[in-house]
Amino acid sequence: MDGAYTGITGTNNNNMETVVHKVVAPPRQSTVDKLKGKMKETFFPDDPFRSFKGQPAARKWLLAAKYLFPILDWAPQYSLSLFKSDLVAGLTIASLAIPQGISYAKLASLPPIIGLYSSFVPPLVYAVLGSSRDLAVGPVSIASLIMGAMLREAVNPSTDPFLFLQLAFTATFFAGMVQASLGILRLGFLIDFMSKATLVGFMAGAAIIVSLQQLKGLLGISHFTTEMGIVPVMSSVFHTTDEWSWQTVLMGICFLLFLLLTRHLSIRRPKLFWVSAGAPLASVIISTLIIFLFKAQKHNISVIGQLKCGLNRPSWDKLLFAGTYLGITMKTGLITGIISLTEGVAVGRTFASIKDYQVDGNKEMMAIGLMNIVGSCTSCYVTTGSFSRSAVNHNAGCKTALSNVVMAMTVMVTLLFLMPLFAYTPNVVLAAIIIVAVIGLIDIQAAYKIYKMDKMDFLVCICAFLGVIFISVQEGLAIAVGISIFRILLQITRPKMVILGNIRGTDIYRNLHHYKEAQRIPGFLILSVEAPINFANTNYLNERIKRWIEEEQGNENKVANLQYVVLDLSTVTTIDTSGIALFMDLKKMIEKRDLELVFVNPVGEVMEKLQRANKLHNFFGTDSLFLTINEAVISLSSFVKLSP
Repeated sequence: MDGAYTGITGTNNNNMETVVHKVVAPPRQSTVDKLKGKMKETFFPDDPFRSFKGQPAARKWLLAAKYLFPILDWAPQYSLSLFKSDLVAGLTIASLAIPQGISYAKLASLPPIIGLYSSFVPPLVYAVLGSSRDLAVGPVSIASLIMGAMLREAVNPSTDPFLFLQLAFTATFFAGMVQASLGILRLGFLIDFMSKATLVGFMAGAAIIVSLQQLKGLLGISHFTTEMGIVPVMSSVFHTTDEWSWQTVLMGICFLLFLLLTRHLSIRRPKLFWVSAGAPLASVIISTLIIFLFKAQKHNISVIGQLKCGLNRPSWDKLLFAGTYLGITMKTGLITGIISLTEGVAVGRTFASIKDYQVDGNKEMMAIGLMNIVGSCTSCYVTTGSFSRSAVNHNAGCKTALSNVVMAMTVMVTLLFLMPLFAYTPNVVLAAIIIVAVIGLIDIQAAYKIYKMDKMDFLVCICAFLGVIFISVQEGLAIAVGISIFRILLQITRPKMVILGNIRGTDIYRNLHHYKEAQRIPGFLILSVEAPINFANTNYLNERIKRWIEEEQGNENKVANLQYVVLDLSTVTTIDTSGIALFMDLKKMIEKRDLELVFVNPVGEVMEKLQRANKLHNFFGTDSLFLTINEAVISLSSFVKLSP
């Protein structure tokens, strides 16, 4: 068993020559080398250090600096023509970021100024550390909604706004720590548990909840529920009809229709993307002028109120790590961090694929994490890459991450000089801006495609959607992820196993239920396991094989007595000691029935462990191991006894 295994003779298609093949054991590797290989594939699948090989020390230091600070990769070749493109893109996304920043801060129950702060410092950090050219950074609706809802469970922002602000900064710090840690430790594969189906359902449900929350602003309601489920929200709407303001409703409907019209125009004519990009800022300006000129704030239309001018104030002294609130801030940071990270990385990869360049997921995690850590110390709350702003950035022709710097500088000018102009901005317009922004998160076409391709994935999608709108955002997400994990466990514990037959005139063997022209080979039960074999599925495999053997032996229409059970291991990539024990038990059980167990094409790790097990237990010989099913059938057919 130390060398190669003789695979028994086979023949070519003309049955004229005898060919001897061998099943070869894999090259020997030490345990340390195997562990290194597995660790590398787990944590460094992209092999980020391949460019360092064979380079002089100075070059390695330069490559390391470029790896940590992607700005060093494109800044030396930056030109005036690139700046012109980035300038236009930066100003365009700033026109969208300013009203959205104010709106999303209110969605998180934070002062509007915090939303603008969050559109100033984080983009500057990302421009230095981020690897995406198209990602436009700032606050986003889903993370804002979740942060506000979760923190309101501990503190009422109306009665204790300072403490609420402290918790928001602290949660943002923990979100950044989670994100940066995932990137530094290269654990990005953990966010892959958020499957496409989960994200589609979750985003659609969250978009509906965000929109329903805006009914408070659209109807002019003062006392509104803090819960996020559709039932309490709608109950709150219809139990406060006496607070509805027809003036607010009229203004809200008008600006909502205007924003929807501009969005529809930009979708129909992509070259007019700037229309929908500038519509939110135009709505803010027009509505502010209407309120100011007609004194509409005296007619039951609520406004933002006075906002102080100035840049971000340091907030590291406001981070609160006291035991009383540590649990809620860590939980909020974890959930908002994972969700915003997933959104940011997904958006970055989407636009990178369009422009055919590479985005390093782990570097993106570090960049997003560090910008949130810095943001938490400079009066910002959780930020990430926004799909709507990134789409505008992409359509506006951005070339590098400098468009984020241009946007940040525009927001800085606004913070320094223009804040008093927002004093008369009506809250109803901010609500309309949020509704139109989140509509794009409802992807009905993607849900339909999931339904057509995979009903189980569609179930995950629907569960995420219904969980979000009927329970809460975080519970709905947990339900969807739980169902996805349960599906993975089912696939592991109940692997697919099929009976193979020969396609006449060939040496090809395929699933009998799939290929109708495939035929059984008399005297043989040929089985294929299409999954790794481990402790979680050995009992199932054992029982399934026993049942097939009993059915085969009880078949009265058989041409020959069953004599050989052939296990095709071509698709079994890994096996553990429980799997080896399964083979040994099968061998004993089959021998008691006067049958023989044959293995075909064990690969890699499976072959190596079979070899080791055979040294200890000597449970099969070279005549039980073949390279192909065809060779096994040809070699053993002469020993098959025909039925009387």
